[in-house]
Amino acid sequence: MSAPSTDSDATRYVSTVLTLYLGLPETPLRPSAQDRRCARELYDRSVPLSVIESAFLLASLRRLLRPADVPPLSPIRSLAYFQPVIAAFQSCTRKLSRLLAVQTAPHRLRQEHR
Repeated sequence: MSAPSTDSDATRYVSTVLTLYLGLPETPLRPSAQDRRCARELYDRSVPLSVIESAFLLASLRRLLRPADVPPLSPIRSLAYFQPVIAAFQSCTRKLSRLLAVQTAPHRLRQEHR
């Protein structure tokens, strides 16, 4: 069982998410109230910062590496833009964890019977 989270944990988490977000290309100079709420919701859902950072990087790379002959995208206006990519990363992470658990289970059973 993990220790209960504190307001300072939430504040630190939200600050980290917003700092990562604002450091990306084509994002606002300052977070909006909606961005702060979105970051807090990520905290409340216990989304790991590594997942958020990976999703930020992937979505930013997709935008930056678009073919030159397509129209440019408008700037990112909200942290919510990244929600679908964060959800996809979480889904992949859960699937990978289950796959690894299944693949290592026979090994653990063999070790237990020795």
